[in-house]
Amino acid sequence: MKNKYKILVTNDDGYEAKGLRCLVEALCELENVEVMVVAPANEKSACGHSLTLTKPLRFIGIEKNSFKLDDGTPTDCVYLSLNAIYQGNKPDLVVSGINRGSNMGEDITYSGTAAGAMEGVLHGVPAIAISQVMDFTNPKEDFFLAQKTIKKMVTKIRKDNFPLLDREFLNINIPSDVTQAPMKITYAGYRIYSNEADVHSNPRGEQHYWLGLHPLNFRSRKGMKGMSDYEAIQDGFISITPIMLDLSAYKSMKKLEEWLD
Repeated sequence: MKNKYKILVTNDDGYEAKGLRCLVEALCELENVEVMVVAPANEKSACGHSLTLTKPLRFIGIEKNSFKLDDGTPTDCVYLSLNAIYQGNKPDLVVSGINRGSNMGEDITYSGTAAGAMEGVLHGVPAIAISQVMDFTNPKEDFFLAQKTIKKMVTKIRKDNFPLLDREFLNINIPSDVTQAPMKITYAGYRIYSNEADVHSNPRGEQHYWLGLHPLNFRSRKGMKGMSDYEAIQDGFISITPIMLDLSAYKSMKKLEEWLD
């Protein structure tokens, strides 16, 4: 028998999230795979690509090939797994998700889900971040299409290899309330943000703030061909966006040289 295809799974919604369970369930249905789960013990949504440097971290074993990282971030989970669990014998793939909610446009920079995939490709491991768009006023959480999609993508990667360059990962967003949808290759949309915070007072009169949950408002990027991730989701497509970690503003380099002179 061929060596098992090793998949490291993490998320940012926390170890007990339904999306994580659905992801593991889907991956375990694939032939000859070994799924290792290392996820944050608590929800770490919007933690970005943060790494814990000011305190020690501890793996808590739950069952075979399944751990939660005490107060760790998704980045911590991938970083420490490669060091302490795989010990240089890297997994074949990192999959981060299935996130409860979208990760499109500049939200990718906030996303702990995307960060888990980022950390994978930083260490030379192909990676996918997958998120389920949903209406948060509706308690229903259906990850059926996301499960179907991740199985299809992993099967394709195993057959034809990972399609991207070094330090690039796949960011997948699944439209809500559908059981099937075509795939569309997209670019990251231009997110329009508000600056909302809800203020509340405790019984002592001390004020506390909850950061606002921004509505999904986007616009197209000028001069771009093709479709943004947000437009694809609005039109009922599965959005697949190749993301690169190089943040250099190449088009501004010449202008900056002239400005300095």
